[in-house]
Amino acid sequence: MNILYICHRFPFPPKRGGKIRPFNMIQHFHNQGHKVWVNSLVRTVEEQNETVGIEAFCHKHFMAKVDDKIQTAKMIFRLPTLIPSSMGFFHSAALKQHINKLLATVKFDLIFVHCSSVAQYVEDVTDIPKILDYGDMDSQKWLSYTSFKPFPLNLGYWLEGTKMEREEKRLAKKFTMGTATTKMEWQTLDDYQTGVTTDWFPNGVNAEFFKPDGEGYNSKAISFIGRMDYYPNQECMFDFCKNVLPLIKAAIPDVELFIVGAEPTEKVKTLADIDGVTVTGSVDDVRPYILRTAAMVAPLNIARGTQNKILEAMAMGVPVVSSEMAAGGIDAISGEHFLTAKSPKEYAESLVKLMQDVNERERLSNSGRERVLTNHNWQNSMKRLESIVDKCVARFSR
Repeated sequence: MNILYICHRFPFPPKRGGKIRPFNMIQHFHNQGHKVWVNSLVRTVEEQNETVGIEAFCHKHFMAKVDDKIQTAKMIFRLPTLIPSSMGFFHSAALKQHINKLLATVKFDLIFVHCSSVAQYVEDVTDIPKILDYGDMDSQKWLSYTSFKPFPLNLGYWLEGTKMEREEKRLAKKFTMGTATTKMEWQTLDDYQTGVTTDWFPNGVNAEFFKPDGEGYNSKAISFIGRMDYYPNQECMFDFCKNVLPLIKAAIPDVELFIVGAEPTEKVKTLADIDGVTVTGSVDDVRPYILRTAAMVAPLNIARGTQNKILEAMAMGVPVVSSEMAAGGIDAISGEHFLTAKSPKEYAESLVKLMQDVNERERLSNSGRERVLTNHNWQNSMKRLESIVDKCVARFSR
């Protein structure tokens, strides 16, 4: 098949959540013998330079370079309209022009769009089967921000979330099928009752890259992975350091917390002033930091979709203590494959136990990795995707 693939972030190198899922789809389509035309955006020269190597995984690719100041202006212009600001942030006239040219010169068998914010480029195409992979339901993420952002900023997120939900419903009817990352996200999509067929396929993890290395760990160290320019990661770490870390220190005074993630803000950097806390900033490889800790914590209060950080830690055999919100995207059982917590006291008790009880840590280490291998395997996920593509093409041909 000839596949036109459009995504909101250029999918190479696959180092972050918004790139990992589309990259694995593109790679799979390519390995199956399909010709994939990849189209996306880049925002910096550095990001553009990093894309070298995508040629090995697709037929052709095109990137439209955009300026964040201009994209921000496009967002602002949409504030008084019914169009979500997100659509402005991911809009590029150059990308639209290129996609239109491709549609006029190439006979495509399938259009695959990852992220509703870039569905605008092909929403009016009617003669080709189309799949819109929402991934996470962005509207629900923005609406969840309203509980954490101060007034009047919370009203802005409510407005964007409300407009985005309306747009997600409208766009669904423009595509042959809609998909999501988790059962929870799929349920949200299905509850829209648009009359369009929906399905889901999970994220996987590269368990050969993220794996135990057989070396020891610091029994008094815990870790957190995540980009620190992302608000949900910032919010949960401020909350954790304020309300959970003191409880852990009461039992283990010399506990160490490693916050591992790119682009920490100045405010995030101040967490390193707390005794025992290290804010690493950007690192070439997160694995050495995580592998050397007794457990990884994922205490997100705002979370949609699959938290790749949890899958990666479990694949490395590092036990995870997660919020119930973040755990919703993981196909695993709390208490059996990882742990969940609802309060500072529960977080502290679970983490202290993992740092002090070698047998409990080993149990979760083994069961967690095994669950990732069986339930979050990219090969199995791509089999689900294949069936979805077949269903889409067959439905369109009726």
